[in-house]
Amino acid sequence: MNRLFFNLSAFYFFYFAAVGVYVIFLPKVLHDIGYSAFDIGIIFALAPLMRFATPFLFLKHISLNQKVFKTALFGSIFCSILFYFTIYNFYAFMINNAILGACLSLILPYLEVIAIKDLGKEKYGKSRLYGSIGFMLISLLLAKFLKDPTTALDFYLTVNILTVIFALFLLRFDGNHETTVSTKPFSFFEHWTFWAALFLMQISFGGFYNFFTIYETEHGISLETTSYLWSFGVICEIVMLYFQAPILKNNLLNIIKFCLAITSIRWLLLYLFPDSLMVTFISQSIHAFSFGLFHSAVIMYLYSLYENKKLAQQFMYGVAYGLGGFIGAIIAGLLYGPNLFLYSSFFSFLAFLVIAKRK
Repeated sequence: MNRLFFNLSAFYFFYFAAVGVYVIFLPKVLHDIGYSAFDIGIIFALAPLMRFATPFLFLKHISLNQKVFKTALFGSIFCSILFYFTIYNFYAFMINNAILGACLSLILPYLEVIAIKDLGKEKYGKSRLYGSIGFMLISLLLAKFLKDPTTALDFYLTVNILTVIFALFLLRFDGNHETTVSTKPFSFFEHWTFWAALFLMQISFGGFYNFFTIYETEHGISLETTSYLWSFGVICEIVMLYFQAPILKNNLLNIIKFCLAITSIRWLLLYLFPDSLMVTFISQSIHAFSFGLFHSAVIMYLYSLYENKKLAQQFMYGVAYGLGGFIGAIIAGLLYGPNLFLYSSFFSFLAFLVIAKRK
């Protein structure tokens, strides 16, 4: 168990460090070498779209087994190497990112099932928090070393290789070498309120992930202080992941409902008090519930709903972080203005209403 915990924690650390390089620094790299904002938007819309589309291939045609998983792992390394050769050509880089998005859409769902099954509620959060640490550390570290585009690509390739190494170590703990054949067809409609709530919740995050920094600096909070706000939110998330085990022993569906409701309050606070640093820090502290507790409760609740647990995890990332993230970014861009977080509050409250009567 100790070896499993170490390997999973290391996997999460390097996986989300790679995510940090990709989402924080790669847009700046593309901008610096001449990509337009529109070009950058298209490229970064591809990953969530592929994350949404890929699971549909696994409904009938493919099984997420060890062979497919290993193909995805080595495919991600291959795409990372191709970055060096495709980054200066928009169309080649776009295709490269699409393939990478398909590979990444398989890796995390596969290992999350192992994490939930073998670590359980007691230790899952304590392992997963290393992903948050990796994300935060890479944001601080790479900012000091980023001098040219190659530096970011070097960091991404390095942490991706380390991610794959620890992912391969984890295969020894996967007692089920082939995905269990489900006797019951996978259905969205049976639990449609749950899926709709996930989708709407992620839409509500569109304004935060894409415009929080701009929103705060436009209301008089310095860029440096805004970076502290980001870090504070991650720290609150880490604390929740470490201490959440006793909370997760309660009814998971009620926890999900609570997280949806308090997230609506979080966005409403940003709308009502955009100039208040104290209120903004309070809002960021709620990230412990909006992401840390919500994410853990969702994947564990989902684990109990479906026989094909790996496919269920794939669709969770596809529907929520894939399609929900994509639509949320578009809506946030269209609605950006003083009322942005009022709209965000509406979407998360709508998610709460959709799932409120579910038992």
